[in-house]
Amino acid sequence: MRSTAIITDFLANLRMWYRSKGTVFWSIAFPILLMLIFGAIYQGQSDLTISLYVQDLDGSEISAQFISSLGEQLKIEDIPADVDGDEYISENNIRAALIIPEDFGEAIYRVQQGSNESISLSLSLDPTRESINGIIRGVVGGTLHGWNNEITGSRDVLIYQEKSIAAEEFKFIDFFMPAVVGITVMTSTTYGTIFRNTKYRKWGILRKLSTTPFTRWEYLISKMLFMTFVSFVSTFLIILVGVLVWDISVTIDVYLFVIVVSAAFAFSGMGMIISRFVKEEETADSAAGAITFPQMFLAGTFFPLEVMPSYLRSFARVLPLYYVNEGLRDAMIYQDSSGALFNTAVIFSIAAVFFVIGALVTKWTE
Repeated sequence: MRSTAIITDFLANLRMWYRSKGTVFWSIAFPILLMLIFGAIYQGQSDLTISLYVQDLDGSEISAQFISSLGEQLKIEDIPADVDGDEYISENNIRAALIIPEDFGEAIYRVQQGSNESISLSLSLDPTRESINGIIRGVVGGTLHGWNNEITGSRDVLIYQEKSIAAEEFKFIDFFMPAVVGITVMTSTTYGTIFRNTKYRKWGILRKLSTTPFTRWEYLISKMLFMTFVSFVSTFLIILVGVLVWDISVTIDVYLFVIVVSAAFAFSGMGMIISRFVKEEETADSAAGAITFPQMFLAGTFFPLEVMPSYLRSFARVLPLYYVNEGLRDAMIYQDSSGALFNTAVIFSIAAVFFVIGALVTKWTE
């Protein structure tokens, strides 16, 4: 084994790595960004505020004490006792709710006097928020366990029955698939636009276009239409796999088409703006990654916003991908027309702004 050959090859690879500015950038930036993002998400976990809506049908001092115990770890929101709990949960889009039954305090008193009865509470959870649900189950279960020890010392007198808030059973993959569509549209259009613009500028194609009747607006629209075509191909492949492999029930309506078109135009326009300041092909990937990478993790793609600190939740709501993800979920999975309409309007407005800015900053000559 020749050490000189090994060292020579190592140095050659080192020079190749160093000459690629994009590779060097992401070799350094990726672990730093990863640690900063996940650190920001999870550093506030000890102060995490999760809301649990509680309907107290008993109204006794004991039930108030029980709610106070839950309030030590959760933010308690009240559901009026004089309304139908299930209807109130549905009408107000509540994601987690606990209903304390009538006769709660009297039943505990009877158990203390020797009764063998059990007291069942109803816990309603949104099945698409499993990470949050696990925390709520832990708090409710732990609180019930502590009360059971005080009441009987061993037997589970207080129990809870869990049920789904959604009208039908959703799996996490149902929640995740629209986000896959969102990040696919974002990455393909952003990377594609930045890379093509940078390459065309370096090869002098943009300069040559200035001698033709082809206008900047026509150039921009043609590129965005191409990116929209690629986005639809990716979208329907994702839906096809989701339906055939994972048996996902998907609704395809006008909102889906408008959101995908708007997202393609928004991220293409964003790519046009960024590519205006990217001079080399080697740095195109770095520039695109700097735009897309934070959005993947901060726009509610992999993590519900509730697990993030409040300042990150506020930041997520200014990211275009957040409205793409939420709009696609409302349109494809939840069939929430009002939510889909709102998110569609937001992403359409963002697309219009980026389209205009992208056209204005795109120059045929340097």
